Amino acid sequence: MNKTLQYNLSQMAAEDLFGQKVAKRLDAASQDLSYDISERLRAARMQALAKRKVVAVRTTAPAVMSAGNGVATLNFGGESFGIWGRLAAALPLIALVAGLFVIQVVQDEDHANELAEVDTALLTDDLPPQAYADPGFAQFLKTRASEEH
Repeated sequence: MNKTLQYNLSQMAAEDLFGQKVAKRLDAASQDLSYDISERLRAARMQALAKRKVVAVRTTAPAVMSAGNGVATLNFGGESFGIWGRLAAALPLIALVAGLFVIQVVQDEDHANELAEVDTALLTDDLPPQAYADPGFAQFLKTRASEEH
């Protein structure tokens, strides 16, 4: 996005430079015109400038505002989204929260199923008491349960 902004700024600068060059040539050529034509051109310039100022007031760019702590935000002025626009803007957030909730529930169920498999294997096997104290016993039960399924 930064490159796009730089491109737009350089394009606007090139347009301004072109406009200034055209204005200089027209000013230089206007020295040789008669009084009647130069007055009509002056009046046309004044009208064009008046219209340009009105258009410039209507089409203002979004203002960059400081939100504090070194954060800048764009203020788009009087845009009003209404209730449906706000709901549509909040919909992705609601979908994200619902998705995270579903992922958490599925992971909890998987973890509970793994623990249940280990407990079932412990309770149904005939093992000596020393086997329960072995640190690799839980891993043995997990690999054995995965081989059976």
